[in-house]
Amino acid sequence: MEIFASTPRLILRELIPADAAGMFELDSDKAVHLYLGNKPLSTIEESREVIRFIRQQYRENGIGRWAVVEKESNRFVGWAGLKLVKKPTNGHVNYYDLGYRFIQKYWGKGYATECAQACLDYGFNRLRLENIYAMADAGNAASKRVLEKAGFRPDGTFYEEEILHNWFTISRETWQSLHG
Repeated sequence: MEIFASTPRLILRELIPADAAGMFELDSDKAVHLYLGNKPLSTIEESREVIRFIRQQYRENGIGRWAVVEKESNRFVGWAGLKLVKKPTNGHVNYYDLGYRFIQKYWGKGYATECAQACLDYGFNRLRLENIYAMADAGNAASKRVLEKAGFRPDGTFYEEEILHNWFTISRETWQSLHG
């Protein structure tokens, strides 16, 4: 199992089939899915399928979302990471998207910001990307705050599935100026 990044409190590693119970706890929660189209999962088999899908992205694209494990407890707390998005979104195609999702009891601990920074470091310093993008439901103030704390800048709005989203961008140059 590959570890992609480590922070003072977290390990970001590849998602594995053994993460299915944690993924189900995460994705079956309506509160977690409030800004994700309100489509929580209803079976653990759906979580297994999500993990298989992400592992396929590792094989095809060399990147995908990573499991986030709390070092102190060794517990699965959610996922974070970069994903190569091949379908057109807000006028972009074949771009790297930063995303994260955490089990509700781990909200408010700063884990999303910690992971976002580790993912940006990986994207700019290991993958040598020029730009990384992110989006958040326009009503999700907490997610927008995380992205801005990580260094992203708002770059307009767009509709996806009739829901208004904010688009965020960060360049390698901006990242380096913040972490030079």
